[in-house]
Amino acid sequence: MKKQNVRTISLIVCTFTYLLVGAAVFDALESETEKRRWEALQDAEDMIIRKYNISQEDFKVMETVVLKSESHKAGQQWKFTGAFYYATTVLTTIGYGHSTPSTVGGKLFTMCYAIVGIPLGLVMFQSIGERVNRLSSYVIKAVRSSLRCKRTVASEVDLICVVTTLSSLTIAGGAAAFSKFEGWSYFDSVYYCFITLTTIGFGDMVALQRDNALNRKPEYVMFALIFILFGLAIVAASLNLLVLRFVTMNTEDERRDEAQAMQALQVAVKLEGDVITSNGSILSGYEGHDGQSLNGSNTSSMCSCHCICLNGNRHKKNQYKLRRSPTHIRHLLPEVVPMQDLNYDYDTQSLHTLADRGTMDSSYMGVDMADMGDTASMELRPHTLLKRNVSLLSIRI
Repeated sequence: MKKQNVRTISLIVCTFTYLLVGAAVFDALESETEKRRWEALQDAEDMIIRKYNISQEDFKVMETVVLKSESHKAGQQWKFTGAFYYATTVLTTIGYGHSTPSTVGGKLFTMCYAIVGIPLGLVMFQSIGERVNRLSSYVIKAVRSSLRCKRTVASEVDLICVVTTLSSLTIAGGAAAFSKFEGWSYFDSVYYCFITLTTIGFGDMVALQRDNALNRKPEYVMFALIFILFGLAIVAASLNLLVLRFVTMNTEDERRDEAQAMQALQVAVKLEGDVITSNGSILSGYEGHDGQSLNGSNTSSMCSCHCICLNGNRHKKNQYKLRRSPTHIRHLLPEVVPMQDLNYDYDTQSLHTLADRGTMDSSYMGVDMADMGDTASMELRPHTLLKRNVSLLSIRI
């Protein structure tokens, strides 16, 4: 199994295990509190109905009015300032839910706006995160150079420490400001900053929703927007170092496998068809690699040709194929008979030379050298020479 598949399956198993563990922990922490709150609300509802002598239907109407009027207590949400705040929550995928469009045109434009705005925001924050990491590396290098350290180049661990420190300072500073402006506890303010910068955005705690702050406190509105944008850039720098490296790991492995496959194809030798060895045996469906046979022996003694001397094996296969460039299979090709060996000079000197090479003997030529005697210089007819040359070529192959 590929390493990428193993990693993917492992991530799926770990994620679902993490979800199961989280569900168990949240159940243990929140279920009892939820039950007690529900019982308290039911008791309050019964008390109001009995005290003011109203019906159940009237209470539902009053409950709806209270819930719908909650968002209007912060002032107008769809003027330019509030609309800009809403657009920011859409582009950054925070999605508090404190204000939502109620018209068909507003809902349609929200979807179209998010299709373009979300990718644009992700690319922007990712680019800012890279610049922050580059600036951090320059600062670390300058500090180490001033301190005359032996190693001045910033490592990934150094950058992670820097962006972690910046993220902590951003959350701590933002929590102090929101605790002052919103009247929250410092812990609740830290919780709000973390939920905001991680783009979870539950909406249970939303800034700029008290005392018509969107219209009366422009400096607070500016601070809240700058906090969101700057904080998300710092978080993007952290994600660039911690998460994206693991996200691109499968892609890097795929590219590495493709490069290895291409390199293997460039050096591979593939022989298709039947390979005839020097002893006359046939290896059917032979596939070799760099001149190695099935049993690991050298293929320099093999022939994959279709010649006259192998008539006994011609009926087993009509055609023998060899796919390989000539420069790589020169040791597999038949030796070409020189032209001077084919063009006889009507004397026996050529015959003796070929005999010395071991390519033929006098008996194979059909001429008994002992019987020839002084008639070695007899004239040979052209068709006889051609026939003997073909036989000679077959032996050489």
